[in-house]
Amino acid sequence: MTQDPTRDVSSGSMPDGRDVRLLTIGAEPGPVVEVLTLGAAVHRLVVPCGDGERRNVVLGHPDVEERLASGDYIGGVIGRYANRIAGGRFTLDGQAVEVRTHDRGNSLHGGPEGFDVRLWGVESHQADELVLTLVSEDGDQGFPGTVTTRVTYRVDRATVRVTMKATADATTVVNLTNHAYVNLDGEGAGTIDGHELLVEADEFTPVDATGIPTGGHARVDGTPFDFRAPTRIGPAVRTEHPQVVDARGIDHNFVIRGSGLRRAAKLTSDKTRTTVELWSDQPGLQVYTGNFLDGTRRSTTGGRYRQGDGVALEPQLFPDSPNRPEWPSATLRPGETYVAHLEWRFGTTS
Repeated sequence: MTQDPTRDVSSGSMPDGRDVRLLTIGAEPGPVVEVLTLGAAVHRLVVPCGDGERRNVVLGHPDVEERLASGDYIGGVIGRYANRIAGGRFTLDGQAVEVRTHDRGNSLHGGPEGFDVRLWGVESHQADELVLTLVSEDGDQGFPGTVTTRVTYRVDRATVRVTMKATADATTVVNLTNHAYVNLDGEGAGTIDGHELLVEADEFTPVDATGIPTGGHARVDGTPFDFRAPTRIGPAVRTEHPQVVDARGIDHNFVIRGSGLRRAAKLTSDKTRTTVELWSDQPGLQVYTGNFLDGTRRSTTGGRYRQGDGVALEPQLFPDSPNRPEWPSATLRPGETYVAHLEWRFGTTS
């Protein structure tokens, strides 16, 4: 039987008066996930930690107004195109396309009014599964074609699964991800400097000062981007490597080994003895260490988010792929279905 356990959010309405809903899936002793219809965003994710406590391990905003004012994409589903498109321009089937820009002259995460600030519809809501939908009309943010997107959140024992699907009525580009910021010490616990990160990648993608790839991929050997073994994040983001200095931390794509659904990364907190493995079927993983969290935006618990208070692990296609025919394609044509899977598999250490 379909359930509908919802509750209102403080200031829970859009500027036009439409209600924003908060829907819960999962149950103790496993993960419990709260998802907003605004941005299909993961608002809270409470898990059992290795020290015996239950904690919310993702960042979030206290109300709708704060979320709409924020430019940090916290917890949201990102689309139509996650990451950056150089100059907001690309060619699609020989036709020049220009989309809206708002990040140092580039398009970022779908434009200034991306999927993360849209109100999604509820297709179904059960105890362990939630399906949300969004229709992005032809010309939205400059992208061609009407795109229908469906995101499914499902809790299965210690795993939270996210499936993102999209179809289009005209040829376009699609690249979806989730932008949850994780802190395994708990939301509001301070920085993730002490967390250990493992990334299943031998290469990363160097970028210019605006986040656009400078060429091909580069080996991680001898760089702060070498996370092939568990490595503390704090020292890596405080090196003098020019890529780290320009980005004020790590905000880079990693080329994940293999294909299909496989482990892309593992994050560990020794403090709470908690782990999360990120599994994905995407070729890339954008690792973002919260470099531009600057204390201006409020948290779910009333504090202020500052640099490094969470890390976003965003599986996706490579940045600027519409301008890089040699990389996996973001092109979606009528009759095709875009599908991307990610999983957060939570665990504990002894």
